[in-house]
Amino acid sequence: EAIRVLVTGAAGQIAYSLLYSIAKGDVFGKEQPLILVLLDITPMMTVLEGVVMELQDCALPLLREVIPTDKEEVAFKDLDIAILVGSMPRREGMERKDLLKANVKIFKSQGAALDKYAKKTVKVVVVGNPANTNCLIASKSAPSIPKENFSCLTRLDHNRAKSQIALKLGVTANDVKNVIIWGNHSSTQYPDVNHAKVNLKGKEVGVYEAIKDDSWLKGDFIQTVQQRGAAVIKARKLSSAMSAAKAICDHVRDIWFGTPAGEFVSMGVISDGNSYGVPEDLLYSFPVVIKDKAWKFVEGLPINDFSREKMDLTAKELTEEKETAVEFLSSA
Repeated sequence: EAIRVLVTGAAGQIAYSLLYSIAKGDVFGKEQPLILVLLDITPMMTVLEGVVMELQDCALPLLREVIPTDKEEVAFKDLDIAILVGSMPRREGMERKDLLKANVKIFKSQGAALDKYAKKTVKVVVVGNPANTNCLIASKSAPSIPKENFSCLTRLDHNRAKSQIALKLGVTANDVKNVIIWGNHSSTQYPDVNHAKVNLKGKEVGVYEAIKDDSWLKGDFIQTVQQRGAAVIKARKLSSAMSAAKAICDHVRDIWFGTPAGEFVSMGVISDGNSYGVPEDLLYSFPVVIKDKAWKFVEGLPINDFSREKMDLTAKELTEEKETAVEFLSSA
């Protein structure tokens, strides 16, 4: 049975890197046939046609059908998974508030379309920024779909944190596990390696113990991960696309197949019922484990004062964003 996968912003940069990986079986497995639904705005339809041609020309055995569209009622119908990449980007001189206002409109509309047309079991992953708040708005606009089915991407930050630790220690990113991104996918996020482990010469060691440089871990490391997106834009004159696409693949594959034993990953999810003192009804990044397509908070991790302060700071930003967005929501 083919599954229906929607990618929005499908004519854009991230989608260009993402679609090939999905279509060739990197995400849902090498046996799983797919129908790819590609949504973008009307002015991008010609570009999208080119993307469809390229997907056809890849001659991929799993790809049963590609449906390009600018209509929500076509895009959101009977979906198994929706990857919402498209959003209004921040333009020069634009306040975060203006950005929120434009995006509330988009994600209210897409949430309502999910509610109306998609399967109730649909998994929704929001990538378009501000991702956490966009995801919350989409979820609030789709009351018949469980809140737990909505998540936003903080896996790129998670991968960035893993890779910075690996580079520092001269190991591969695979040797590092259980880093955490707490909070917002913004510069207030808190990359936390207090519970992370690294495999050094076959032995598992805590990251703090392995690196033996607390001032780097509490200073430059955190700033590098927080500012990495801006650093890429500065260098490439374009935002992260290849690494974002890879992170989306990781995030969705873990939803589909679960997390490896003994490992947890970071994901923006609804904060209801968490034991870390994060206010309810926020879309906040937590450490989670996933089994049978359902995530659970990783419980019982001790939180020191340094972490507490950082976790509260990013929660405060998310609370303010939410309040602004909910104001716009009533008028959108």
